[in-house]
Amino acid sequence: MRSVRIGVDTGGTFTDVVAVDERTGEITTVKTPSTPADPADGFMEGVRKVLAAAGAAAEAEAGAGAGVGATTELAAGARAGGLEGVTAVVHGTTVATNQLLEDRVSGLGFVTTEGFEFILEIARQSVPDGYGNSYFWVKPPRIVPVHRVRTVGGRLDHTGAEVRPFDVEQAVAAARWFRDRGITAIGVCFLHSYADPAHELRMREVLAREHPEAVVSISSDVLREYREYERSVTTLVDAAVKPTVRRYIAGLADRLGMPFSVMKSNGGVLSAAEVVHRPVTTVLSGPAAGALGAALIASTAGHPSVITLDGGGTSTDVAVVVDGEPSLTTEGSVGRYPCKIPMIDIVTVGAGGGSIAWISPEGTLKAGPRSAGADPGPLCYGRGGTDVTVTDAHVFLGRVPPYLLGGEIPLDADAARRGVEELAGKLGLSAERTAVGILEISAFNQSNAIRRITVGRGLDVRDFPMVAFGGSGPLLACRLIDILGLPSVLVPPDPGNVSAFGLLTVDVKDDHVRTFVTRDLSLADAADVFGELEGQAAEALTREGFPADRHVYARSADLRYYGQAYEVRVPVPAGTPDEAWRAEVLDRFHEAHRRSYGYGYRDDPRHGVEWVNLRVSGIGPITRPVIRRRPYGAAEPPPPAAVREVFHDGWARAPVHRRAALAPGMTVHGPAVIEEYGSTLPLHPGFTARMDEYGNLEVRREP
Repeated sequence: MRSVRIGVDTGGTFTDVVAVDERTGEITTVKTPSTPADPADGFMEGVRKVLAAAGAAAEAEAGAGAGVGATTELAAGARAGGLEGVTAVVHGTTVATNQLLEDRVSGLGFVTTEGFEFILEIARQSVPDGYGNSYFWVKPPRIVPVHRVRTVGGRLDHTGAEVRPFDVEQAVAAARWFRDRGITAIGVCFLHSYADPAHELRMREVLAREHPEAVVSISSDVLREYREYERSVTTLVDAAVKPTVRRYIAGLADRLGMPFSVMKSNGGVLSAAEVVHRPVTTVLSGPAAGALGAALIASTAGHPSVITLDGGGTSTDVAVVVDGEPSLTTEGSVGRYPCKIPMIDIVTVGAGGGSIAWISPEGTLKAGPRSAGADPGPLCYGRGGTDVTVTDAHVFLGRVPPYLLGGEIPLDADAARRGVEELAGKLGLSAERTAVGILEISAFNQSNAIRRITVGRGLDVRDFPMVAFGGSGPLLACRLIDILGLPSVLVPPDPGNVSAFGLLTVDVKDDHVRTFVTRDLSLADAADVFGELEGQAAEALTREGFPADRHVYARSADLRYYGQAYEVRVPVPAGTPDEAWRAEVLDRFHEAHRRSYGYGYRDDPRHGVEWVNLRVSGIGPITRPVIRRRPYGAAEPPPPAAVREVFHDGWARAPVHRRAALAPGMTVHGPAVIEEYGSTLPLHPGFTARMDEYGNLEVRREP
């Protein structure tokens, strides 16, 4: 009997699906258009499609004598439309992400400590980069306006000791106030509840009794860290997306008819039944899977440190992988909302295939961030789109074929040409210069995002190869090599499905944190706090079905030099804390601070070190898919499958190669186009693409 694991990544334009046969290692990939009105429709269609494709492969294998009988249970189940033979489904969802990016946050209520009703108004008083000074910046609306904030008496100090008792009468009054006004999503954040959640737990009990229809998030469940503003907003984001995510997960579970897991922003997965309790952890679900899948592919091919670029229809997501692990942060945000949860450090820019080209009031050409999405999509989709997009420019210049998904979706090249020509007329440029300009702007938008994640983090971009994936990821690879000085770009097999593949490569992971600010962390306190956090992680892993002997705990700590405002996170050794343990953690902090900021105070006793947060990640390891190695063969590729007019410096006939016809060791010289199901690599003049032993195309500029 075959057993199959399925990964489903829902994007803005396409839903990508990967199925891995756990017995043979066979990988099947498909794509299907996303359905923004109800993402579950695209999800289910993708599952049906990949099972049909995997079933057809299974029948072919059985018919060739590799199996027993003419069909397999998987093939029969696929034909029947069921999920026979499927052992696990992992989902990367954009439901929470899109709600925040589209700013569909309203009707929230907020309960906080008496005297702190203006915490959201005060915020951090920081002006975003690019405005110069506060004169030009208009403060955006708060996630909860002050008239929907209620306060409750009671006070804890920073150690969790009660200064004033919880005021039950005010709590009841607040709950009834929300109930009478029909406010059903409520966030609760009391001062210093990270040290002791008792007051928040009592507030939740009051809300459950007085306003049972309300969906409630409390900060000690969502983010048990100090800094009241970030903790409040993160808790409110959780409350805002909880109704939407719960409805989506419940509906999907009913239609799927089996348990499934959801990708989290921290690079792990968790069962859907657990995720609905803290949906804020999924706000970067899809992009996180892409970074992890690309990290595994690159490491297997001998590139442990890379930049990952995930180009989709709506946006491009970039991240940095160092020594096989994507960088993590707790200073991330989605849209205008800071979310202080552990997440892969990803920068997103509105530069996807559907990004719309437009003319600014000053008369200059722009591209993005507004996108045509999946519906109506670019002009060449023929679905009623009215704006020229990046995809239309590629089609007009001949750099992508006049179809998508191997011919499943024909494209209207004439519509793309007419749109580009009309835009060119408004600019007073030729159609070719206009189309090239659109792509050049998109390339610089992507390169700026890459600089933010590298140069902005103190890294030299020229030290990192790049992994380009996603449907539109490889399209600008050659230009990014020139703009950034990259040594090479790696284009994996089936680049459009790397995010879905990444869903099948990640462990179950649940994060737990406790703020414990001290300049002198006693070994007993360290043992107690880490023990408590590991106990919470153990409970979560047990609920996920992992026996105790398979639990893995990863400790870390946030430290800083006394007087600093922000911390540096370092890994913490396992085992019982002792003096050698403390010395090891401090040594790691000094070295990490030096790497990040160029200096450290390892041997300067005037600068003490302060412990801030202690963390434990509970990990349930899975068996990852094996990426097959293939032997090298001939260096020369077979004759091209076709020849097409392609514009670079001018119009010229360029060979079109099918990627499936290339073998390890073969090198294609530009100008050329390499096509495959789900993506295209336009190879510019002066560039080469060589296939390595794992099927990756390594793009370099010729010497």
